Amino acid sequence: MITPKRISLPGDGLEMVADAYGDPAAPAVCFFHGGGQSRRSWAGSARHVAQAGYYGLTFDLRGHGDSGWASDGDYLLEAYGRDVEAIIQAIEGPLALVGASRGGQSALVGGSHRPDRVRLIMLADVAPYMVDTGVDEIRGFFRASDSGFASLEDAADALHVHLGQPRLPNVSGLAKSMREEDGRLFWHWDPRTTAPEFLHPPSEGETLIAAARRVKSPLILVKAELSDIVSDESVKRFHALTPQLHVEIARGVGHMFTGDRNDAFAERLLHHLAIHMPL
Repeated sequence: MITPKRISLPGDGLEMVADAYGDPAAPAVCFFHGGGQSRRSWAGSARHVAQAGYYGLTFDLRGHGDSGWASDGDYLLEAYGRDVEAIIQAIEGPLALVGASRGGQSALVGGSHRPDRVRLIMLADVAPYMVDTGVDEIRGFFRASDSGFASLEDAADALHVHLGQPRLPNVSGLAKSMREEDGRLFWHWDPRTTAPEFLHPPSEGETLIAAARRVKSPLILVKAELSDIVSDESVKRFHALTPQLHVEIARGVGHMFTGDRNDAFAERLLHHLAIHMPL
């Protein structure tokens, strides 16, 4: 098994921490996680692409995991996009961007500014036009997390109830994603990232629409068949903005389908990498 190496790259005024898999001289595939996750969420896919000959990099988003917290409290989508653009600038050669949920939005916004460098953008169930009622579950998860948890079991219950993830039979792995404060367990993110003004505000949609109109790189959307975030109408409107958009359906799964077990997604990704960024 490939063992990752922790690295850091500059974001927009803060440090972006990543786990790096494979040969740094190979074309890079950069992974960005969704809300309630960390860089470890993409570990399986990063190992797969590294085994195939690519350089897999899984990043903690700003305010998450080991990446820097925004000193000015800026967690609007534009800031996440600027981080991705800074990462692209710091990496040599062609690269691909992969993202789920908030990470997918960040990849689209940042990658849309660098068509000269980005050979592929692949999104897991995220689009410029999202069903706002579907975001309520994510808002509920963050509200349930605000006061922390008494145990890892309680944290696992929150993931299951609010994000629709299968209930973990063994919760010990959650410890690496949490921090302790005053006897309570908190997710390892800046609490300011979950403020209501950062959860699908009107400016977010405007930023995504502008990015979708601007992006020139090949763009793949893997839509979850049971998604409550991305509807068929969302996909139709996305395609109107981005003619090169290619859509695939992940059958029988919901919005957070990448979760921590994303080997099936990796096979889809490798297929498209072979077309758009062959070794």
